Amino acid sequence: MKLKKKYNGLVVPSITPLTQDYKLDHEAVEKIFDNIFNYGGVPFILGTTGESASLPNDLKLDFIKLATSVRQPGRLLYAGISSNCLSDSIELAKRCAGEGIDVAVAHLPAYFTLTEYEIKTYFETLANEVPIPLIVYNIPATTNVSINLNLLDELSYHDNIVGTKDSERNHDRLRDSLKLWAGRADFSHFLGWGAQSAHALFTGSDGLVPSTGNLFPDIYYKMIVAADNNDEPAALQLQRHSNLVGDIYQGKRLLGESLAALKSLMQSAGLCRSYMMPPLLKVSDTEAADLQKKLQSMLNVENLSLPIYQ
Repeated sequence: MKLKKKYNGLVVPSITPLTQDYKLDHEAVEKIFDNIFNYGGVPFILGTTGESASLPNDLKLDFIKLATSVRQPGRLLYAGISSNCLSDSIELAKRCAGEGIDVAVAHLPAYFTLTEYEIKTYFETLANEVPIPLIVYNIPATTNVSINLNLLDELSYHDNIVGTKDSERNHDRLRDSLKLWAGRADFSHFLGWGAQSAHALFTGSDGLVPSTGNLFPDIYYKMIVAADNNDEPAALQLQRHSNLVGDIYQGKRLLGESLAALKSLMQSAGLCRSYMMPPLLKVSDTEAADLQKKLQSMLNVENLSLPIYQ
């Protein structure tokens, strides 16, 4: 039987909703959080999907304070603390802890290529200094480094490192990760590769971190329930829906472009506005209309509906 660990389930990497003058859109945060919480998920703010690398520090602190004030009772909150400056990451983690964030998430700095010893030292230093549990985030698409699994397994035994979020699109790595950690009650594996969500759940992953969950958290909540009930046909059908939605806003786009497309679709659902933090740009009106048309066509074919939040 699959272990039920402390850190598990649907963790949605929240977009950062912005106003026209690049401030945090408080009303949109509440709508997005309600959407996540009401469909069985918990938010992960200030991650890649949240444009964290482009956000000024005062906006990050505003988001942290607002997130903790609008969370549903008893629900966890995850926050990214990553920076190219180690001391800044530690300071942000301390601010997160002081405001009531439950878990810090950190990927590698994204400038210098580090040796394995430097990577190990970096995460150990973070884990020693950060006053809340730490999750190690592997995302070669932005850091240009894949954290070696043997090294990550060493880090997994640190008292304050409680899991990993892996967004690397590598079948062998996924298989080997689950062999290492599926049976570890003290270390959780979260997958950030949407196309392999159902497969990962059935082979031992503890949770999912899908950007599409900003728009359709119900897909992944139902997928997790299906996996818990060993209902593979239902999980695979939900995986199909996940793939179809992902293809609409991610297909043939750079990462930043896909985030802009996601915000555009969320705007059409009444969840937020489509403003992006520079250097990223929002999609054009023509592209927004095309995205909405493609999504509606897919929903019609699949006999699904998009909730409208007004």
